[in-house]
Amino acid sequence: MSADTRAAIGIHTVDPIPPATTTTSSPDGPLARRNGASEPDDGPDGFPSEESEPTGFVAVTLAELRKVVWPSRQQLFSESVAVILMVSLSAAAIAAIDRFYHWGSTQIFR
Repeated sequence: MSADTRAAIGIHTVDPIPPATTTTSSPDGPLARRNGASEPDDGPDGFPSEESEPTGFVAVTLAELRKVVWPSRQQLFSESVAVILMVSLSAAAIAAIDRFYHWGSTQIFR
């Protein structure tokens, strides 16, 4: 059956979904290695050298915290106001619905 015939009777073909790929924001992650980037910290055995990696929980945690992009004071304030506003509106909506159902139940079950 040709593509024109399939389209005429409403049969559409879908391209297969490509396989999932691992993405990372790290410049030395799996995608960077696959795309040909060199691994400058590799030792002679192919593993990262010991002095390039932090050891211990606290050292690794601090290394990760140095990578974080912290928000500016203005961004922090505006997003905090938005969160407080949305939580307040949601609470008011839930309270209104609760009062309505309470009123309705008192009307029915007097």
